[in-house]
Amino acid sequence: MVPLLLVLLLALILFGAGFALKALWWVAVIVLVVWFVGFVARPKGGSGRWYRW
Repeated sequence: MVPLLLVLLLALILFGAGFALKALWWVAVIVLVVWFVGFVARPKGGSGRWYRW
């Protein structure tokens, strides 16, 4: 019974980590797209930065 519980726990941990990593990849892609659009659409005059920080 204990080995079965360990295998199920390991599967649950790996599934959770896989889902979290996939979600982080999507967040990273969205941030990269927003940064690229801001870089391309930046104003010509001024400091040239489109962000405030």
